[in-house]
Amino acid sequence: MPGSYGHLASRFFDYLRARPLDDAETQAVRTVLSDAEARLFFDQSPRDQAHGYAAAMYVRSEDVIRAETQKAALLHDIGKRRARLGLLGRVLASMMIKLRLPLGRRMAAYRDHGSIGAAELSEAGSAPLVVEFARNHHAARPEAVGEEDWDLLQKADIPANARLARRRR
Repeated sequence: MPGSYGHLASRFFDYLRARPLDDAETQAVRTVLSDAEARLFFDQSPRDQAHGYAAAMYVRSEDVIRAETQKAALLHDIGKRRARLGLLGRVLASMMIKLRLPLGRRMAAYRDHGSIGAAELSEAGSAPLVVEFARNHHAARPEAVGEEDWDLLQKADIPANARLARRRR
């Protein structure tokens, strides 16, 4: 964390364009997630929900219908909600992280969102793929995650791919 400058720029513009999930999208999410996972998902900001949903739609657009892979796409950023940072806070945190400057509590939570989310997903009883993708999506592929799943989920986390998949639904 954070990603490349290109990834950060794409996320910035996606954040600005994001719209809340509509009723059909909300229902689609509820059909994939357990009650505990849904509580975590819907505790995110509407913009982060939109990103997770778009990533899951990318996974589905690649004809992957395994609930576990869709859950990993939906839930990979849930740890960010602990930071409670808006757009400017996220930009500032990302730059401070890139520059290796000291971080306050909320910005450190933003930096550590993967491990925070993974712990919460583990507690919620999520599958190992879901937990490990949340923990490592900004790092190298862990041995516990297959190469095919990893590559697909990494592509789903690219804002432009996810945005186009959501529009095609």
